[in-house]
Amino acid sequence: MITESSVWGPAQREMADVLSGHPDDVPAVVDQLEKLQDVLERVPPLLGSNPLADFNKLYLTITTSVLERLFAGRFADPAFLARLDVEFAARYFDALRQWSDMSAGCPRAWAVLFHRIPGPDARPLPSAAAGVNAHINYDLPFALVTTFDHQGCDPVDDSDQHRDYLQINEIFAEQIPGLRRGFLEKWQLLIDMMNGDLDDWWQGELVDYTRNVAWRNAQKLWAVRHDLQAVGRERGRLDRTAEAFGKLLLSPMGAILQ
Repeated sequence: MITESSVWGPAQREMADVLSGHPDDVPAVVDQLEKLQDVLERVPPLLGSNPLADFNKLYLTITTSVLERLFAGRFADPAFLARLDVEFAARYFDALRQWSDMSAGCPRAWAVLFHRIPGPDARPLPSAAAGVNAHINYDLPFALVTTFDHQGCDPVDDSDQHRDYLQINEIFAEQIPGLRRGFLEKWQLLIDMMNGDLDDWWQGELVDYTRNVAWRNAQKLWAVRHDLQAVGRERGRLDRTAEAFGKLLLSPMGAILQ
């Protein structure tokens, strides 16, 4: 049985300190992700090869790019995008708190990856992909609904909010090549070079598709948001789907990602 101490080991107190924060703006989200990265890279027995650290590094890079675009005035509705970023991150931090507390409420989509923290080791790229899967396929639709409710607008296609949402796909497209190659070993880099831009292209297409599905799922949730039973059924469906895909990514078949 996995216990708190076996998950975080000597970093337990530091982890608790990091997770005690509840960021309310994007700079605070970046700060908390940076602190979390520092702790995750010192969690035994895997240390720097902790599979959650692989995802957190990717998430930190993407969120830092979002913050840079906010500062540059690149979004049509920056208040919406900033609120979405905060709501999105909150669900990741909440899942970590629930895991630390051994709460039954921890989403199964996240538990798939969290179970790998104390070993056995998992390859970096599938680990990062499993985290992206949980965060986009499970967390993102609910973060969108909460954000739209907070901002008092609807999830309408081709709206300013939708176009801002799609800008995040551009950030992934910019960052994926460098991030992905950072997860590869020397022999894999050689194969990657032989493949040219093919791997970057299909992984970018996968992100676009996945985030589009999350938007559609948010629209479905928005339509039934006042029906608690319907929301509960949808939550269970999304959690089961993301859990199954996460298991596949972390299975031996997931090695094809490398």
